[in-house]
Amino acid sequence: MAQHDRYISPFETRYASKEMQYIFSEDNKFRTWRRLWIALAKAEKEQGLAITDEQIAELEAHKDDINYDVAIAREKECRHDVMSHVYAYGVQCPKAKGIIHLGATSCYVGDNTDVLIMREAMDLVQKKLLGVMGLLADFARKYKGMPALAYTHLQPAQLTTVGKRATLWLNELYMDLCELEHRRASLALLGSKGTTGTQASFVELFDGDAAKIKAVEAFIAKEMGFDKVVPVSGQTYSRKVDYNVLSTLSGIAQSAMKFGNDVRLLANFKEMEEPFEKQQIGSSAMPYKRNPMRCERICSLARYVMADVINPAFTAGTQWFERTLDDSANKRVAVAEAFLATDAILNILLNVCDGLVVYPKVIRSRIMAELPFMASENIMMSAVKKGGDRQELHEKIRVYAQQAAKVVKEEGGKNDLIERICADPSFGLDYDEVEAILRPEDFTGRAEQQVEEFLAEVIDPLLAKHADALSIRAELSV
Repeated sequence: MAQHDRYISPFETRYASKEMQYIFSEDNKFRTWRRLWIALAKAEKEQGLAITDEQIAELEAHKDDINYDVAIAREKECRHDVMSHVYAYGVQCPKAKGIIHLGATSCYVGDNTDVLIMREAMDLVQKKLLGVMGLLADFARKYKGMPALAYTHLQPAQLTTVGKRATLWLNELYMDLCELEHRRASLALLGSKGTTGTQASFVELFDGDAAKIKAVEAFIAKEMGFDKVVPVSGQTYSRKVDYNVLSTLSGIAQSAMKFGNDVRLLANFKEMEEPFEKQQIGSSAMPYKRNPMRCERICSLARYVMADVINPAFTAGTQWFERTLDDSANKRVAVAEAFLATDAILNILLNVCDGLVVYPKVIRSRIMAELPFMASENIMMSAVKKGGDRQELHEKIRVYAQQAAKVVKEEGGKNDLIERICADPSFGLDYDEVEAILRPEDFTGRAEQQVEEFLAEVIDPLLAKHADALSIRAELSV
């Protein structure tokens, strides 16, 4: 039954997927702690410590059935989350009780788990990001040749194509994917570094045998699916790792915000819209409205992620010497919520990109309102070929263009530049000749070919490599 008398995070009730919520759940965290304790025990046994197969089997038998009630009661007494779970695990595993967490400090489970969870979360982000890219690639391919107004300074400039514009969104997401893959590949476990990073407790356990101490770390890394640990550390891994990972999420948020804002502007122009459900209400006061609510939500959540990255930046800069604890409370909120918000953004992007609506007639109409201005050079060249004086015609077009613009802006009339040109015998052009010049497809440059080349050379090979990710769809009702 839902509770309504306490704060509940919107990431839980509205935004983040169940998959991402589980990754940052207590259950996933504490199960990972137990996997790390098992890996440590196995590594220490392999290097000669008095740990038995029976003890490890006991730990394995209880790695997933966490006795939360015991851990919670113990934490109220000792005020230490790690030691309360060491105690609770020991209650379930009396034979192994004495070797749980042997030689380790709290950051052995805390920091290694944080890295493992971030890697797991990055894998989910990658999967959804690829899903969005697949949808945008399909969209770009479908509309690669459809002319549309392009803008600089939000003023009509030249023509592009609807598909070419989509490649701009897609390329930024491609950049984000490359950064995400780089950050994931750069992740390393903390390993078993001890209280100040010197591994002093392990020196004691293994009588100063450095080879055994290093072998323990290598074994743990392999057990947890890593090929490396950080080379040096204090008690914790460098908090710059969190900053770098969240900076990557911020990059995804930036790209998503760019997409969301562009679609919102296009919706205002009535050229494109996000999908709109049959029973969806666009405005409580104005029934006719179709507000771009999903893209607005993308932009809102993106702002949160972009602002959130300042948290690990401050945390990294204020880690005194080998560690302080002022990172803990901030870190557990900032990192988790950055991933939850990014997951929510990608869920909405999957939904929007799977049903983008294009209005070709509106796009064409808006082009034709501006194209006479853009085509003036072409019109002038055609008139020159018929014997006209270039300098004279250039000045006339300049004057006619200003007069036509005045009609549009001050009188609210239509662009009558073509009519003015056709009425002037010095151009020697009739209306059909000018109309033939005003073919939008002739003004899009290499836009269509650029789409084809970008997809064929960059995106299609990438998507083929990750074909399993392309079937993903947002789970949430957005």
